This record gives sequence, structure tokens and C-alpha cells, in this order.
Amino acid sequence: MEKTATLNLRVNPKVKEQAEKVLSQLGIPMSTAINIYLNQISLTGGIPFPISLPNAPAPINADLMTSEELHQKLEKGYDDIAAGRVQNAAEAFTKFRENH
Repeated sequence: MEKTATLNLRVNPKVKEQAEKVLSQLGIPMSTAINIYLNQISLTGGIPFPISLPNAPAPINADLMTSEELHQKLEKGYDDIAAGRVQNAAEAFTKFRENH
């Protein structure tokens, strides 16, 4: 089948860059990956993977906390900030990805 359609997409530049790195390691051009995705949508009749919100562990899931528990967690967070017990989120996630 000849490829004749052109897609113009707006995507988050960081997400695009990260995807390009992975696809490069796999030896797959971005256009091929998009074509695979679109083919899978056609074949499955929907998004070809589950889409859901991540499940937060109960101790940090605000939806499962009482107002008092949430208030205590927030107070502890404020105390940690005031005491300088903080970590850069981007660095923490980078370290997490490197270890998993």
C-alpha cells in the first residue's frame, strides 16, 4: 500500500525527544512507529493498549485519606520544605528510571 497521507501533529517536545531516543535504539523511524500505531487502532477497533489512571499506593492516595490525614501529610511536607529536606523532582525521577 502506497503512503500518500501526511499528518501534521502538535506534540510535547520533550515527549517527542524521549520517543525518538527509544525508537532510534530500536531502529524504527518515527513515521513507521506512527504507522504501526494507526494500523493497530484499525485492527483492534480502538486504542491498542489500556488507558487508565495510575494507581497510587494507599499511603499517598489523597482520595483514600480523611481530611485529617491529608492535613497531617501536608503539614509534614511544609515542615520538610522549611527544614530543607527536599529533592529536585526531575533528578529523583531520573534516578528512579536509571534504577528500574
